[in-house]
Amino acid sequence: MKIAITGATGFVGTSLVKKLNKPENQLLILTRNPARATKVFPASAFPNLEIVAYTPKKEGEWQLAISGCDAVINLAGEPISERWSPKHKKEILDSRQLGTRTIVEAIKKADPKPKVLVNASAIGYYGTSETKTFEESSAPGEDFLAQVCQKWEAEAQKVTEAGARLVILRIGIVLGDGGALGKMLGAFKMFAGGPLGSGHQWFSWIHIDDLVGLIVEALSRQDMEGTFNATAPNPVRMNEFCETLGEVLKRPSWLPVPNFALEALLGEGSIIVLEGQEVLPKKTESIGFKYRYPTLKPALKEIIS
Repeated sequence: MKIAITGATGFVGTSLVKKLNKPENQLLILTRNPARATKVFPASAFPNLEIVAYTPKKEGEWQLAISGCDAVINLAGEPISERWSPKHKKEILDSRQLGTRTIVEAIKKADPKPKVLVNASAIGYYGTSETKTFEESSAPGEDFLAQVCQKWEAEAQKVTEAGARLVILRIGIVLGDGGALGKMLGAFKMFAGGPLGSGHQWFSWIHIDDLVGLIVEALSRQDMEGTFNATAPNPVRMNEFCETLGEVLKRPSWLPVPNFALEALLGEGSIIVLEGQEVLPKKTESIGFKYRYPTLKPALKEIIS
């Protein structure tokens, strides 16, 4: 396949590109920083990869590069785990809403057109709750992240007007070497380990290998269409997450990490860890997707090792 990818140099994107780096694939990386992309994906290791400079929120000649692609994977978006100034909140929204809009417009103009768009979203769509359980058919929340996700997904939905198959993945907290786990480990170790926040909040997670596997599967499976929760089938309370992490790290897990410590690391974006939601991948499981890491301890062991 010839596959265009945005957000390729990010935490998830780099793992995805490595997975797709096969002789039978051609990869087209759309990036705001070609120099960085060239360092991350050197030609010697990625001979079938082309790098194209693009401006996510603006139309331009870069859109022509999508003609002839079989698929588009749109992972781009401003990081959420930062301090949320009014300016940054606008960038969080615009990078997803406007960035997806220009991708969809490029697909509509393409000749020949890509057959599928795999578009990222997030479990923030559902809002936060300690008591509710959410699956793909659940109603959206009302907070800032829920509104961002709704506008993000609405732009992606317009690709169906071009006859393309659309797969939206509502992604949970991705566990891997880096990302949110990397930031949480700092606070965890600083305070000798322990619950982050109240400990009662839900932690809906997915191992990065399973997320990458789900994205790859979405490229070719015609029965995958619509919205899927990209979370492991066994979410946990934060208390259990921290106890398991302490066990894997072989360190105590009794002293709670105060909210201010996470807020110092993650800013207002700490809401995704401090409040949380229980999200179940009912539709993802219904299509027979096989998780490599359906439970937490083996997932953390693989990452920490």
